[in-house]
Amino acid sequence: MAIDFKHEQSAHCENGVASNLLHFYGIKLSEPMIFGIGSGLFFSHMPFVKVNNIPVTSFRPLPGVIFRRAARRLGFSVKRKKFRSPDKGMAALDGLLQKDIPVGMLVGVYHLSYFPAPYRFHFNAHNLVVFGKENGNYKISDPVMDDYASLTEAELKKVRFAKGLFAPKGHMYWADKIPTNPDFKKAIIKGIHHTAKDMLGIPVPMFGVKGIRFMAKKVRNYPTKLGKRKASQFLGQIVRAQEEIGTGGAGFRFMYAAFLQEAAEILELDWLNDTAEEMTQIGDLWRSFAVATARIVKDRSQVEDAYNQAADILLVIADREEQVYKDLKKIKK
Repeated sequence: MAIDFKHEQSAHCENGVASNLLHFYGIKLSEPMIFGIGSGLFFSHMPFVKVNNIPVTSFRPLPGVIFRRAARRLGFSVKRKKFRSPDKGMAALDGLLQKDIPVGMLVGVYHLSYFPAPYRFHFNAHNLVVFGKENGNYKISDPVMDDYASLTEAELKKVRFAKGLFAPKGHMYWADKIPTNPDFKKAIIKGIHHTAKDMLGIPVPMFGVKGIRFMAKKVRNYPTKLGKRKASQFLGQIVRAQEEIGTGGAGFRFMYAAFLQEAAEILELDWLNDTAEEMTQIGDLWRSFAVATARIVKDRSQVEDAYNQAADILLVIADREEQVYKDLKKIKK
């Protein structure tokens, strides 16, 4: 059994799965539009939440939130299911495939056999779509790959029920009750307002623009408070979260800029193109921060007072992003 499912490569797995699933049901929305409508831009730096004794920094909401918000704003629902039993999880998947329903799922990256070895690491929130099963092998649309892939039943079961932090537990999801004529304008405006509210309005200093300034203060004090080795580890985790593990720092700013450009045309608001250009430049600043911090981590920085320089970049980013979200907040509902 195989479903006529069109695979499109994308920059980020969750947005890509959402976009590909909607394309299957006749709703043509780009990856940036899913990202913007689903309010995928976020920031948090939480020193009290640690992985391997290092504070957690994130540039996005929790996995699944972007698709759930986009679905609600576009007028369809997403059904989700987890399993304790791997066999029951696989049987439920087969049941949906027999009904010609493509199924999104969360999996662990480490045992994905079609991934090149350098890209495999212990991350249990990667998204893909299963759209068929032939001769015991499952057909896979993985948005970060340039073509279709396949997994044996044993391989798919292993990644669906990967162990460790945020174990997926067979988590699968599929679209339901697809609308015939979604209100894109209303969905875009709701997405923009939500992002502006998240980045400006959370009254806790670890989130949104306040969170970027909070992290700048922490980075500035790392060498004196933590010592060279630990300071380097903490800084390395920030840049890893930003550039390597799919949480999106600069990349998500570039994607949001693309969303604003598309929104400008649909909403007939030319000034959003200027905002998109500003967001692209802010993305460049995030990349500059990543380059500066990577040099520190690798002990190759030639700059005196390098931690202060990195913190100063973050403060510039915070000021410029704050103005962007204030402008976006003014869009009328």
